[in-house]
Amino acid sequence: MSVNRPTIQVTLDAVIVSIVDDEPHLLVVDDGGPATLPFGELSDDDRTLDQAVRRWVTTRTGFELGHVEQLYTFGDRHRGPGRTRDGVRTLSVAYLALVREGDLAPTASWQSWYRFFPWEDQRTGVGLPPDARQALDEWADHPAARERLHLTFGLAGTPWDGVRVLERYELAYEAGLVAESATDRGIPAPAGTLGEPMGLDHRRIAATALGRLRGKLTYRPVVFELLTPEFTLGHLQRVVESLAGTHLHTQNFRRLVERGGLVEPTGGVDTHTGGRPAKLYRFRRDVLAERPVTGLGRPW
Repeated sequence: MSVNRPTIQVTLDAVIVSIVDDEPHLLVVDDGGPATLPFGELSDDDRTLDQAVRRWVTTRTGFELGHVEQLYTFGDRHRGPGRTRDGVRTLSVAYLALVREGDLAPTASWQSWYRFFPWEDQRTGVGLPPDARQALDEWADHPAARERLHLTFGLAGTPWDGVRVLERYELAYEAGLVAESATDRGIPAPAGTLGEPMGLDHRRIAATALGRLRGKLTYRPVVFELLTPEFTLGHLQRVVESLAGTHLHTQNFRRLVERGGLVEPTGGVDTHTGGRPAKLYRFRRDVLAERPVTGLGRPW
C-alpha cells in the first residue's frame, strides 16, 4: 500500500521576551498584517538550527540574540493560513530567548504580552469580560466541559494556575473567543474577540512559551536574565509579579528570596525611588553551583 509522504518544510520561530517599564514584552514583526513572531525558513547554508534562528531574528528585527533554548516543535496539519500548502507539511521549531531591551529595525517592536493575552493579567482584578464569561459558560454545555473550564480559568472556587497559559488559549480558541479561531476557518473574525490576534499560529506558540517561562520561575533563576545587573528588591518583585500576572505579598516574597540565597547586597543604594533610598542587590551566581533547583519556589 502506497503512503503519501508530504514534502517537509522547516521554519524557525522565536519567542523573545524582555522587560520594558517593568512589564513583560514580546519582540514582534509588523509586515502589514497581524503581528508575528520573528520567523523564517531553514536554509541548507545553516549549519545548525540555533544559527538559523539567530540569523532570521537579526534579519527581520535587527536584534542579535545571545542564548536561546529550544521550546517545542509544532507540526499539526492545517496550522492556519500560509502554513499549509498542497503536498507540503510545515514543521516549526520554536525557540525561547530572554533578553534585555534593545534597538530594533523599523518593522519590529516590543509589545506587551498582555496585549495578546489580556486574561493572563490577574493583577487588575477584572478577569474575563462578562460577555466572554457568558460565552464560555454557553460553550461548556456538559459536565466534562464545565470541569475543564473551571480548572483552566480558575472559576467556581478552583485556584488560578498561572502556568496553564496554553490550555487557556486553546479553550478560548475552541469556544471561538480568539480571532484566529475564525480566520483559520476562512471566515471573518467576530467583534469582541479576546486580545490582539497574531499571524499564523504564533499566538499559540507564544502561549506555549509564556507557560514554560512561568513554570521556570519556580525552579530556575531566569528572572535575573531580564534584570539589569543591579536592582532593588522592590524592582525584582514588580518584575516577578508582571511575569506571573499576579500580586505577591511583599514580606513573603522577600523571605523566599532571602531563604533561597539568590541575591546579595552590592553596598550601593538607589536614590530614585521617590522615598527612602533602597538597597541595591545583584544575583548571587554561586547559587547555580550549590544546588540544582534555584528558582523562587511558588510565590503565587
